[in-house]
Amino acid sequence: MKVISTTAEMREVTRALRRQGKTIAFVPTMGFLHEGHASLLRIARKRGDVLVLSIFVNPSQFGPNEDLDRYPRNLEGDLAIARRENVDLVFTPVPKEIYGPGYQTWIDVTEVSKHLCGASRPGHFRGVATVVAKLLNIVHADVAVFGEKDFQQLAVIRRMVEDLNMDTEIVGGALVREADGLAMSSRNVNLTPDHRRRALVLKRALDRAEDLAAAGERRVPVLLEAAREVLAAEHEGAVDYAEIRDAATLETIETLSGPAVFALAVRFGGTRLIDNTVLLNGGARVRGEKTRAPIAEATVTP
Repeated sequence: MKVISTTAEMREVTRALRRQGKTIAFVPTMGFLHEGHASLLRIARKRGDVLVLSIFVNPSQFGPNEDLDRYPRNLEGDLAIARRENVDLVFTPVPKEIYGPGYQTWIDVTEVSKHLCGASRPGHFRGVATVVAKLLNIVHADVAVFGEKDFQQLAVIRRMVEDLNMDTEIVGGALVREADGLAMSSRNVNLTPDHRRRALVLKRALDRAEDLAAAGERRVPVLLEAAREVLAAEHEGAVDYAEIRDAATLETIETLSGPAVFALAVRFGGTRLIDNTVLLNGGARVRGEKTRAPIAEATVTP
């Protein structure tokens, strides 16, 4: 496994690999890797001759009052996981390698990014889209794998790749949970033991909506009211949003008539957690089944 820290070297190495006819599979991350990231690396390992991992805490996707300085970092642990998952190249740039002097070019995916996290984190997805586009170009990725826990992020990236005719296949990897149901996240380490226990309310709220949908409820306001009652019972959690939207467009809907994503964002202390589940075709997926919505199954190949 080779660790590369400069853009110039990464471009040179991956360009040479492409000339040799090698396909490059890529997993971009902000580090502090866990089993969810490892699952993405395993998907990517099967899709390319060369597996590239990037570790870069992207400052442009954090707002002025967000947790950039608190975002957990553990490069030594990340490299150990990378070796275990047979990663070939690890890209570990510093911000000045990605955003050089006088940097002024940004990508704004206007519609898909408006809702959910985009509404409460202005500029977040501009930073995400820009850094992902840059990384795809630097790595010369044939395929890139992103986690479905960040459902909106995946939708934004798919839209960007399609709109800009980028020659990269985008693949979604299923959300991975802890044994007790909490969605795996690098930010979980910032939770106090009490908040860690209370954070399970996210999964309980998702389960409530799934159960009602499985029983035949199709009215989105009814599903949301029931889920929000579950969230409201946990007074320590500050709800950012709890919404059910069309899985493909992220637009609002009133009735379940096709794949819909139920997405949550809840803050415990200084830690903001997101989670989601996909209600398929007006029903609920089987609990624990790694079923995905069509938007997550499809790949974008210009």
